[in-house]
Amino acid sequence: MNDPQQPQATAQGFGADNGERIGIPAREAMNEAQQAAADAIINGPRKAIFGPFVPLLQTPLLMERIGKTGEALRFNGTLPDNLRELAICVVSRETGNQFEWQTHAPLAIKAGVDAGAIEALAAGRHPRGLPPPEACVVDFVSELVRRHGVSDATYAEAVACFGEAGTVELTALAGYFVMVCWVMNVARTPGPTGSSTPGLAAFPG
Repeated sequence: MNDPQQPQATAQGFGADNGERIGIPAREAMNEAQQAAADAIINGPRKAIFGPFVPLLQTPLLMERIGKTGEALRFNGTLPDNLRELAICVVSRETGNQFEWQTHAPLAIKAGVDAGAIEALAAGRHPRGLPPPEACVVDFVSELVRRHGVSDATYAEAVACFGEAGTVELTALAGYFVMVCWVMNVARTPGPTGSSTPGLAAFPG
């Protein structure tokens, strides 16, 4: 039974029809490969099947490999929490993905990103007055997602802030989250159930 006091999941998409296209099957309906892939996620740091892993369960090998890439970037990366979470927020805003936005916007604030910057991103605006490393993340990831590359000046700024290795990690982080946001956008995977973070509006906001 739904709890009327519990916020409902935010639907994915901004059209008239935004119902979920691919849900999670009952365990007894999963094939052996799906069960093994589900168990690997459940027994790992994520502890449950949610978000992109719901549609990815349709392709267990892909789910496993993508899951491992995400683990490397999120749990074993070198970027500080505030920069990583801010980068994910930029990607989720640019792709209009409710799940990653509602998951990572509060994590970004918890990691020290100013709430006003997150509000600006939600509204489709470029945050102002950020500390230099955070401003660099917003500039780099925004340009990368919109232009599929970055200018020499933006690249040089990123290398000055994060080094070459950090710049490659930031690029891979953005690419990974673009991919899982696309998967969820196609599957219309809703936001996390019970989130108190407002969902995104369609651009321009």
